[in-house]
Amino acid sequence: MNACLLRAACGLIVGLGLAACAGGPASTSTEPSMFSHELRSEHRGTDDLLTAGLGQAGLRSPVPPGFADPSAPTLEELRRRALWGSWRGIADLAPGGGYGELFGTLAPVPGREYAAYARLPGAHQPHRVLAQVPDAFDTGKRCVLVAPASGSRGVYGAVSVAAAWGLPKGCAVVYTDKGAGSDYFDLDTLSGVRANGMVGALGEVDDLAFVPDAPVNASGVAFKHAHSKDNPEADWGRHVKQAAEYALLALDQAFPQAAPFTFDNTRIIAVGISNGGGAVLQAAALEGDWLDAVVAGEPSVLSDGPGARALYDYATEAALLMPCAQLHMTDLPQPPLTAALQAGALVRCASLATEGVIGGATPAAQARAAYERMLDKGWTDAALRAGALSTGFDLWRAVAVAYASAYGRYGVGEHPCGYGFAAQNPDFSPRPATAAERAAWIADGGGIPPGAGVGLLDSRLQLPDLTYAGLKCLRGLWEGQDAAARRVQAGIQATRTGLPRAGLPVMVVHGSDDGLIPPAFSSTPYVTAAQAAGREVRYWQVRNVQHFDGFLGLPDYAARYLPLLPYVYAALDRVQARLDEGTPLPDDAVLQTRPRAGAPLSAGHLALPR
Repeated sequence: MNACLLRAACGLIVGLGLAACAGGPASTSTEPSMFSHELRSEHRGTDDLLTAGLGQAGLRSPVPPGFADPSAPTLEELRRRALWGSWRGIADLAPGGGYGELFGTLAPVPGREYAAYARLPGAHQPHRVLAQVPDAFDTGKRCVLVAPASGSRGVYGAVSVAAAWGLPKGCAVVYTDKGAGSDYFDLDTLSGVRANGMVGALGEVDDLAFVPDAPVNASGVAFKHAHSKDNPEADWGRHVKQAAEYALLALDQAFPQAAPFTFDNTRIIAVGISNGGGAVLQAAALEGDWLDAVVAGEPSVLSDGPGARALYDYATEAALLMPCAQLHMTDLPQPPLTAALQAGALVRCASLATEGVIGGATPAAQARAAYERMLDKGWTDAALRAGALSTGFDLWRAVAVAYASAYGRYGVGEHPCGYGFAAQNPDFSPRPATAAERAAWIADGGGIPPGAGVGLLDSRLQLPDLTYAGLKCLRGLWEGQDAAARRVQAGIQATRTGLPRAGLPVMVVHGSDDGLIPPAFSSTPYVTAAQAAGREVRYWQVRNVQHFDGFLGLPDYAARYLPLLPYVYAALDRVQARLDEGTPLPDDAVLQTRPRAGAPLSAGHLALPR
């Protein structure tokens, strides 16, 4: 083997069909090389499109669906577990949370799935696309929802966002992992995830979803978002459009008597939240009239609007300052700010003061200085309070590490701040992954470690403030002028999103309390710029909503915060009415909601616009 793994040793392109599949592509594409390794499967009876037969009870279970053989799960087991994880990672399904009662549905939807790898021209790696076609699809009223995954999740990552609204209405839904996802590669065994989700070895199978460039004898784990060398965020919009193209091909296969399905005769609505929301806004800026409407929830978007800040800028700022700043605040949501974390935050205050980043001779004065500095940079009390979740789970560091690698297009072992990834022992030392861990990556991986048995390795750890040196390095990639910093900064600029196409209806929905993607840095600047240019963009700002519906099962979070998903579904209703009946989009609004305070969620809490 040469100095690098042969990334393209296979035809490499994706699909997570995960059930009985037919061999060979059945579609006809104007660009056949765009899609490969197509898989088809049927999902009826006890195995449906929406929940793989788990239903509300199965999704509510805190224990994931099991594998009869943990080292060799079946395709059906992998799919069921992937859907379980995708639902629970996004939606609040806890009793009293309103899902399936006030909003959303978990009723079974029978139908078919069509999956493939899709590759953009010039890309090193493919992205997964997967189309769900319900049996009730109406060929007389052709409708497709394009749903890019939130965060860096796998291909089912937007099932709760799009499928729960679209499938029951007879719309097809098509997903993309946006060039990220859970196709991890084990550098120790040279094995990775295949098109159907199972694990295969390089040189023994020809359908691995991701094979990184890596030095001989590299160890640990590589994953697509950080190590593809493609800077996937710069292509999010093109991923969305290519997924829509695949949906049309899947519909040609599903209903040959009604073919062809085209952008001219099929309605295309793009919907996503978080990174998926940023992706659909990037798609809205692409040329052509292929897209009919867009709904973006809590979008991670970098625009030219006033006050816009890049995710990497405010994430690295938060990683350094937020632990200290939150010591100045009271009534932070719990968990996860434990006494041990608060002790670490005191050490962080001292580190920042020693280096002159903040002033203050006492811990209390230092915490106040950090807090005031964050307010000066545009953070709000609400965002800082909700950000306790990201601080407690060390999410800022995980995001910054992976995104720095992606923006700089760095490969395995090339991270400018010396980070890596591997399975870990209890003392956090690296070890080889087990066969059971590898087998579950496709279903359990969140797209950015730590998680699913893969940890973050920090070569700069040192006492007393263990992570400070590494975080300083990451921040330096934003503020610095050396070659590595310029490389990362160029990657960030490539993600800047333009204005939506004139005449395209767009609704943006964002929680005012979002502590991960603060609206002041993302949605508000985007909407301001778009409306100033005369675009048809409307904006709902929702009080008492933070970023993670999936954590509302925690009692303190349920008492304080409301879910975002009902507002995303309502926005989809509004754009559908706009397209069907010409009804104008609703006016911009700040929705004055009412926290549950421990009571079951009711319509009065949500204050949805009529």
